[in-house]
Amino acid sequence: MIRLGSLAGYAFSGPRVLGSWTPPPRPGVYAVLYRPDPAAERYAVVFAGHADDLSAEGLPFKHRRSPCWVRRAGSKWALHVAWLEIPGGTRGHRETLVAELVSVYSPACNEERYDTAWRDEWIGEYRDAPTTAPLPPPGPATGAS
Repeated sequence: MIRLGSLAGYAFSGPRVLGSWTPPPRPGVYAVLYRPDPAAERYAVVFAGHADDLSAEGLPFKHRRSPCWVRRAGSKWALHVAWLEIPGGTRGHRETLVAELVSVYSPACNEERYDTAWRDEWIGEYRDAPTTAPLPPPGPATGAS
């Protein structure tokens, strides 16, 4: 098991060597990984995706982005996979989870990019919002005695 996502909130199965993995014929989310330092047990996410049927996704190496994965890892045998089946999860749920993984890990082979920065011109600064005001100074607690 490998934990991925915001605050490592999702328990993915794996990692397994991608080249020897048989994807299950079920909907799910997957992450393609490699170890930047083969001596260490740490993985880097190189791609995140989802499918209505993992077995029809072209995994392990017929996926359209697999050449990027191999270049990044240096060998197709250096690639690993972690996957998550979401019982009762919808396509929208899987898409949201992939967007979160892409935002957190910035995988080199995903075409999507998500900027987590905040820019004041989008909706203004928090302190300037009409619904915000300074907190009152601390004082004695009020309440019935």
